[in-house]
Order: sequence, then structure tokens, then C-alpha cells
Amino acid sequence: MKEIVGKIHSVETCGAVDGPGIRYVIFAQGCPLRCMYCHNPDTWARDTENQSMMSVEALLEDIVKYKSYFKYSGGGITLTGGEPLLQKEFAAALFKAAKREGIHTALDTSGYDIIDDTTRDVLAHTDLVLLDFKSINADIFRQVTGFPIDNTLSFADYLLERNIPVWARFVLVPNLTDNEKDLHALADYLTQLSNIENVGIVPFHQMGAYKWLNLGINYKLKDTRVPTAEETGRVREIFRGYGLTVK
Repeated sequence: MKEIVGKIHSVETCGAVDGPGIRYVIFAQGCPLRCMYCHNPDTWARDTENQSMMSVEALLEDIVKYKSYFKYSGGGITLTGGEPLLQKEFAAALFKAAKREGIHTALDTSGYDIIDDTTRDVLAHTDLVLLDFKSINADIFRQVTGFPIDNTLSFADYLLERNIPVWARFVLVPNLTDNEKDLHALADYLTQLSNIENVGIVPFHQMGAYKWLNLGINYKLKDTRVPTAEETGRVREIFRGYGLTVK
């Protein structure tokens, strides 16, 4: 039987922000998007000298050591990146192996992927999707990511069709994603997706700026300020006003 290997940037064994409970978080290497506020630009390249080649078997051998933490916290594993759906065969094999061990699986994705049989195989073994909504405004979405919005919306439609639970994420960036009309439009759109369990409003930060500098990439948001607590709170109230559960 073929050994399935993934290109791994890093792992975090006791994550607490990428899904419910304590998570074993696997950061996959490679991403097609070039999000303006990405705090992990070191995961963009599909091949780097610093990545690890890890088999599903080797990862699972380490993951199962944390099953007691998962059990008592309601946690599990989260596959993130980069963009994990660049490595769909690996993602499917990893999630199948985790489910055989009774471990909760979460996929953190931009939804950029075109739905095909391998994507369906991944999602058939996915308990939760953390889906990033950069903006509902197609022009802003393209400005932020370099890609059109269509695939993400189609991906969200498929998750709804399959009734796969979703935690929506939105990064609030002053003078970029904070347009009031767009915020209301996104909140209204999310109300139409009955599988959305909650919405995470994430305030923009500068903690990954040094990585852009180290990699020699032009960081266009270097002078962008962090939103205030009041501004972030106001946006959360907009989404709550549509009956959404907001974190």
C-alpha cells in the first residue's frame, strides 16, 4: 500500500484557537492565495528547504498520544496551512486515519478549491470546517487574496448541501475590510447558511509583519493600524444583529 506523505510546515501539539477544545494543529506547506494580511507567508511556497515530509502513519503515531486531551476538552486535530487542500490526497488519508481512532477532525481553509471527488473524500471525513470569508465584496476579496470569490462561495454552498458544520472567520482590517455596507452584506449572507455554528471576528494585527520583511516580500499593510476594541466590538454587534453567534 502506498505511503501517503504530506509537506508539513510545522505542528502545534496543544492549540486552543483552531477549533473546539485542545487541538493538534498541522500546518501544511503551500498556498495559492497571497492574502495581504497573512501572518504565515512562510507557508506560501509549495516546496521549501525547511518543510518536513511526514507520512500519515508517522503523524498519527504522534497524534494519538494526545487522545486523552482531546477526550476531556472536546478537541481533536486541525489541518491548516497554508492551504491544506493543495494536498487533498494527504488530507483525506489523514482524516480517515483520525476518524478510525475516534478523533475529531477540523479543516481550516480559504475554500479556494474546486470541488472534485478528492475534495468530497476529504470533506466526508471532516467534522468541522473553519472557513475564511475575506469579504463578501468581490472586488475587495480579489484585492485581499489575488483570487476571485467564486470558488469560496461554491465551496460554502457544498458545505451547506452536505450539512457540514462551519465556523466562519472574518479578519477586520481598517480601511480594507471594514466597509459598513460590506459588513452588513456578509452578515446577511451568512444567515442564509444554516450550517454556520458561529462567526469569529478577528482583529487585524501586525504580529507576522517581520516574516514578510525576512522573506523580502513587500508588505502593503505595514502602516495599517490595529482596530480598536470599540471598533471590533461594533462589528461583532453588527453580526449579532443578524442573529448570528459571534465569538
